[in-house]
Amino acid sequence: MNDPLPGGGIPVTPGDLETLEARWARCWTPAEIANRLTGVTAPWCVAAGWALDLFRGEQTRPHSDLEIAVPAARFPEIRDRFPGYAFDAVGDARIWRSPSPEALHATHQTWLRDPATDDYLVDVFREPHDGPTWICRRDETIRLPYPEIIEHTPDGIPYLRPELVLLFKAKHRRPKDQDDFDGILPLLSPARRATLSRLLTRVHPGHPWLASR
Repeated sequence: MNDPLPGGGIPVTPGDLETLEARWARCWTPAEIANRLTGVTAPWCVAAGWALDLFRGEQTRPHSDLEIAVPAARFPEIRDRFPGYAFDAVGDARIWRSPSPEALHATHQTWLRDPATDDYLVDVFREPHDGPTWICRRDETIRLPYPEIIEHTPDGIPYLRPELVLLFKAKHRRPKDQDDFDGILPLLSPARRATLSRLLTRVHPGHPWLASR
């Protein structure tokens, strides 16, 4: 999924952000998406901020959207669960509505849209992988079997392990990312902290979070 982005698409400008946020205001919760994906055999999981709250066992802050991750080649299994809905490809501040195969291949985010309301309900990350092995988008040398990156809540909702969520959040370190890091770090075992430190050193050497390990 490193192909050049195709032409076309709808540009998203800073002035569009408020409208876009409103279209995400009725997005699903992790429990709702898990219910809708019951029986799917693709190894999917909740990602980003919601994943950290699932690890903690409680919602600690508002979430502006819901993101899940799935191996790119298994995306059709997710897509086929939502007849009557549309998936839009997203990349480089552009949206391709009902995208071509070229747009899908060149992007990794796919927003599920309700055509009746134009609301967005879930963001599906189509992740690089080698068969049953997950490949990190930030560093392709980081490769792990899917069972080693996905954990589950007591009621069975799959989520990305917190060390990997924080690795992705480390790139931009927005205020909410820093708050997530500060809240999660005390909950990590020594083994998890060591894993996070190793990953940060490889992908973001000298990152400020390394001083907190």
